[in-house]
Order: sequence, then C-alpha cells, then structure tokens
Amino acid sequence: LPLTLLVMTYNEAENIGQCLDSVPFAAEKIVIDSGSTDETCAIAVRHGARVVHQDWLGFGPQRNFASTVAAHDWILFLDADECLSPELLDALTARLPGLMRSDAAGAILRREAWYLGAPMRWYKPMVGEKIARLYHRGRARWTDARVHESLRFDGPVEQFDAPFRHYYNPTLVHEQLKMLKYAELKARDWLDRGRSPRLWEAPLVFVGTFLKDYILRRGFLDGARGYIVSHVAANYAVYKRLRYYEMRQNPESLDLAKRLLTKHRIERD
Repeated sequence: LPLTLLVMTYNEAENIGQCLDSVPFAAEKIVIDSGSTDETCAIAVRHGARVVHQDWLGFGPQRNFASTVAAHDWILFLDADECLSPELLDALTARLPGLMRSDAAGAILRREAWYLGAPMRWYKPMVGEKIARLYHRGRARWTDARVHESLRFDGPVEQFDAPFRHYYNPTLVHEQLKMLKYAELKARDWLDRGRSPRLWEAPLVFVGTFLKDYILRRGFLDGARGYIVSHVAANYAVYKRLRYYEMRQNPESLDLAKRLLTKHRIERD
C-alpha cells in the first residue's frame, strides 16, 4: 500500500527487527535514527528500512521531521518496542485502501502493553489505550512538546479496535532510566513556560496519582504488577516536580544533569 511506516530509534537493536517485520503491507519503511551506537541501523536495513539520521530534536519535533521525509502522505508511526498484532494486521489490510481513498485525517488505534514479562489484563492505561498513530500528513500534525507529544487531526477520524502491542520496558531498571529522561524533558517544558514550582503539591500528587491508577484505573486487579505500575506512576509524578524545583533553585543543575544523562546514554548529545 502507498503508506510509509516511520520508526524513531536510539539504540533499539533488540526491538527494531520485530517492529519493521510486523508491517508487511507498507510500501516504504523509514527509521529516523538519532545516533545509535549499537547495531540498530544495520538491522533496520536488513529488515527493509531506509535509515535517515537526525540529531535529536525532542519527541514532537522529531516526529514532525520524520513526516517530511516520507515518500507517501499516509503514515503509520510505531515506536521500536511496538508491533502490530495479527488481528490488527488483518484489520488494516482490509480497511486501509478505503480509508486512504477517503477524506479522513487518520485513525485511532488501540494499544495493549506487556509489563514485567506478561500482558496486563485490567490496568486501563495499558489495556486498550486509545492512541493516534495512523494519519495523512497533510491533515494532521504532532505537537511540539519535548515529551508526551500528541497528534492533532484536522478532519474526520476512524478507529480500529484490534490492538497493537507495546513491549514495555523489559525491566524496572529500564523503566527508571526512561523516567529520568522523561522527567527531565517535562521539567524543561515547565521551565520554558515559567511555571511556578508548587513543591507543596508533591505529597498530594503522590497519593492522588497512586489512588487514581491503583483504584480508578483498576491496577489492583493486576495484582503485584498493578501495584508496581501504580507506585512507579506516582513516583514519576512527584520526581518531575522535585526536579523542576531544583532547576529553578539551581540553574547549574541543567548542564550537570544533561552531561550525566548523556554519559549514560539516557539522553542524546
């Protein structure tokens, strides 16, 4: 089909092959790499992708850049640790020709997550999460946020119910390292906007986030894994506020933290 699969990568050698192979119908596959030091690029080429290097711009800007190098207007965006399920592959193969002939701006997909080695069954953010990844680049654009970017549609949108799979961080160590990076980016966004630190919120944020995820989002039904994911979410919500307070109180910490994160390959140069 005249559609481009786009995947952003940075040291994703363990995941990129499976991701690319899960979309056999794409006429073009492009990996936007921001400086991998492992075998990501070589593996991507072996699995039929063209590799384009782009220094890291932030999640939103990087995705918008990626859209500009595609040969086709219709784009499917996956992360390297994601892949289509057989059910979604069948649904896309059947419905995409009609969707691409329409005036639709894109489609909402559903994502299911594997966490700590098994699929989550009840925790709502990881079971059937609705997420925008399929779009016509002339009718949609990613926000320019450094992290937690979103796709904004300009036109009607369809929906697919069959999920694609997200093989979440393989260990809690991976997850904590990713949270350090995301918190740093979010705090920098707050710094750009001049948001007040509001450190007094931290205890309330922890309790509120944990209860929301563990009770309202049904984490408790997933047992120990539900407790862990709820605790990690609450910890992240607090840590990014503590880090933002530090940025305001000690601006030198920005460069110090950036050098450390880059040294450990958590952040791009």
